Amino acid sequence: MPSITKPRIPLAPLPKNELGLTIRDYEGAMSTLCAGCGHDSVTAAIAHAFWELSTPPHTIAKLSGIGCSSKTPTYFVRGAHGFNSAHGRMATIATGANAANRELTYIGISGDGDSLSIGLGHLAHAIRRNVKMVYVIENNGVYGLTKGQMSASADIGSRPKRGEPNAIAPIDPIMLGLSMGATFLARSFSGDKAQLVPILKAAVAHNGLALIDVISPCVTFNDHEGSTKSYRFMREHEVKEIETDFVPLRDEIQASIPADGATEVAMHDGSVVRFRSVPTGYDPHDRQKVEEYIRERHTRGEIVTGLLYVDETALDVHEMNHTPAEGLNRVAYEKLCPGAAALAELQEDFR
Repeated sequence: MPSITKPRIPLAPLPKNELGLTIRDYEGAMSTLCAGCGHDSVTAAIAHAFWELSTPPHTIAKLSGIGCSSKTPTYFVRGAHGFNSAHGRMATIATGANAANRELTYIGISGDGDSLSIGLGHLAHAIRRNVKMVYVIENNGVYGLTKGQMSASADIGSRPKRGEPNAIAPIDPIMLGLSMGATFLARSFSGDKAQLVPILKAAVAHNGLALIDVISPCVTFNDHEGSTKSYRFMREHEVKEIETDFVPLRDEIQASIPADGATEVAMHDGSVVRFRSVPTGYDPHDRQKVEEYIRERHTRGEIVTGLLYVDETALDVHEMNHTPAEGLNRVAYEKLCPGAAALAELQEDFR
C-alpha cells in the first residue's frame, strides 16, 4: 500500500521552535503500519525530539533497511534526506554517507531482524568504527513482514502466535554493544514517550554511534499471552532504574537539579544528560558494572530501561581517521585526487 500524504493545515495554532517550525514540519506521510503498532509511537518520539532540538530538516539524513521498522523514516521529517537500503545493509550505507558528508545529522531506523540477523555483521562494524549517528532498533521479537516467525531477539520460552516456544538463545543488542565497545547504549519502550524523547535528544548530541534498543510490540503477531515483547509484558516487567532528561547547554543555568543526587554527563558538544533516581552505586561510565547490573536484573525477569552506558571521551570515525573538518563532498577535487605522482610517492612507503 503506498504512503498517504498527511494534510499539513492544523486545526489550531501550534507552538513553534527556534526555527519557527511546528511539529507538523517534522512529520512525514501517513503510516500504513497496523493500527496500534509500536513503531508509530517511535516515529512520534523521533519527530518531537528533532522539533525540540530545532534541527533544520534539510540537515537530517534518515536511513533504513528492510522490514516493518524500515518503513518508519517515511513517516517523519519529510524535508530530510532519505535512503532505504537493502536488507541488513543500513549500517553500511550510513557509514558511507557519513564518510562523504559528516555535516549531516544521521539517524538509522532498523529492526531486530534487519540488525540482529542478516545485518549483524554490519552493525558490529558500525559500532567498532563509532560512526556518528543515532541507531534505533525497533525491537518486536518477530518478523512481521513474513507473518510472525521468531526473530533473533526472541527470548527463550517466548511463544509465537502459532507454533512452538522459542528454544534458541536471543541476541541482546545492549549486551552486544557493551562487549564491542559501544559508546552510547540505551533501551526504552515505544509506549513511554516521556522517556524516549530525552534519550533520542541525547543520542543526537553524542559524538559517536548512539544505539537505542526500543521494545516496540507487534500488535498483529507478538502481542499475545506468552510473548515477552508484548505491551502487557513490558508494562509489568519494565524497570526504570534510570530516569533521563536532556538539558541543552543554553538552558543549563536555568535547570533545577533535583535533590536526589543527579549525575550530569557532558556530551561532546557541551550538552548535558541528567540522570536521577539511579540505584546506589550505579556508574553509567563503568562498562563492566553496567553489564553485571543488566544481567542481574535479567535474572529477575526485569527489563532495564533508560540511558544505560555512555562514554563521551571516545573518538568518532572521523577523528580516528583524521578526515577534514568539512564533508568530503565539499573538499576540492585536486585535494581528494592529488594525481599519479602523489600516488607513486605513497606506494614507495609500501615497497
